[in-house]
Amino acid sequence: MTVVGSSRTGMSAGPQKPGGVLGRQHRALSVGIISVVMLIAFEATAVGTAMPVAARELHGIPLYAFAFSAYFTTSLFAMVLSGQWSDRAGPLGPLTAGIAAFGAGLLLSGTAGVMWLFILGRAVQGLGGGLVIVALYVVVSRAYAERLRPAIMAAFAAGWVIPSVVGPLAAGTVTERLGWRWVFVGIPVLVVLPLALALPAIRRMASGPAEREAPVAFDGRRIRLALGISLGAGLLQYAGQDLRPLSLVPAVAGTALLVPAALGLLPRGTYRAARGLPSVVLLRGLAAGAFISAESFVPLMLVTERGLSPTMAGLSLAVGGATWALGSYLQSRPRVEPYRERLMVLGMLLVAAAIVTVPSVLIPAVPVWIVGVAWGFGCLGMGMVIASTSVLLLKLSAPEEAGANSAALQISDGLANALLLTGGGAAFAALGGGSAAGHAVVTGGSHPAAFAAVFLPMAGVAVVGAWVATRLRVR
Repeated sequence: MTVVGSSRTGMSAGPQKPGGVLGRQHRALSVGIISVVMLIAFEATAVGTAMPVAARELHGIPLYAFAFSAYFTTSLFAMVLSGQWSDRAGPLGPLTAGIAAFGAGLLLSGTAGVMWLFILGRAVQGLGGGLVIVALYVVVSRAYAERLRPAIMAAFAAGWVIPSVVGPLAAGTVTERLGWRWVFVGIPVLVVLPLALALPAIRRMASGPAEREAPVAFDGRRIRLALGISLGAGLLQYAGQDLRPLSLVPAVAGTALLVPAALGLLPRGTYRAARGLPSVVLLRGLAAGAFISAESFVPLMLVTERGLSPTMAGLSLAVGGATWALGSYLQSRPRVEPYRERLMVLGMLLVAAAIVTVPSVLIPAVPVWIVGVAWGFGCLGMGMVIASTSVLLLKLSAPEEAGANSAALQISDGLANALLLTGGGAAFAALGGGSAAGHAVVTGGSHPAAFAAVFLPMAGVAVVGAWVATRLRVR
């Protein structure tokens, strides 16, 4: 959430001492960056649990998807900036700035009095998240030999296990007893530990620019393209939330900005699933976009349609942290390496099956525990796919391209999240989901078609991802 090398395969240029990711050489660094991942994981699970209550109290249910997609929109610009910054001066600067922005955004959302200010806080948080996640990939690229990268990616996934269990329970309890605001304003306190552990080790093992003949300057064209892609995605989100005819104006303007910017920032051939790196980047977007867009609506559906408390709705997804870690562990085993592409196809099929199963609980006779079981299998598939795309990306990247290519991977991830959340949110609002969800708990009203319109298309996107996973190997 990525070792200076000298070849196209990304092998480490410096001598590597024996030992694993928790060996003497890497122990402090591994513990530090895994702690950063755990902070991000705790935020994601806790905020997702509190979000339905926050949106309802701020009278912002129609803007529910926007509260998620605003994060991904601003993170698109921050990812490109972080890649440039990391390649030019090392990952320490963007990582520090990103954690600071992440905490500031949480505080802004937690003190917001209206939904739009809440969304602004989420946007600031997205800037921090975009800086952090690319910087972490560059750290892995510089500090770990190629043989250790599957293991550290599996450790990142394992870092989600405890937050996935504790996060929903803690956030649900705090939301019900103290209020949702304490979930947001309390998380920044956790920033201190990751900073204390990670930054000294990163300064020692992964700081400074990549080794090359000439110093790197910021690429102004890529920065402008990053601004274009963020602004374009933001305009499309606005159009998706305001379904009047006049919304066609920002929709057209957003498309005009976003399409050329995305084509310029992603590897050539990404949109036609060209073999190798382009398909790796495309698959990351399809997997993350389909899964996150569906998952964002699961707690809202369980709270409003089945009457669960925020705590129970969040806990229904808790098992996913353990199965995600299991999937990531499976892809890290040396025996799996020759079959990595097949494993990723299986992973995407599991994701598709999970997403299409979840809305079955809209039928009252279907037990709610089906969601937990289905999401456990979906997270198993995501663990296989997400960690594998990270491993393949670094394997296909030269050392001096680690930052730019990691940014492209995360742009695909964030852009797909923003666009699919926008599309899902628009379908949800168009079918009356916003007004129905806002009153369902009080009045018993229900609008299952609005939720089905979110989940079923996302399952189709996951199926397309299974096909793209067959095109990762270069012939």
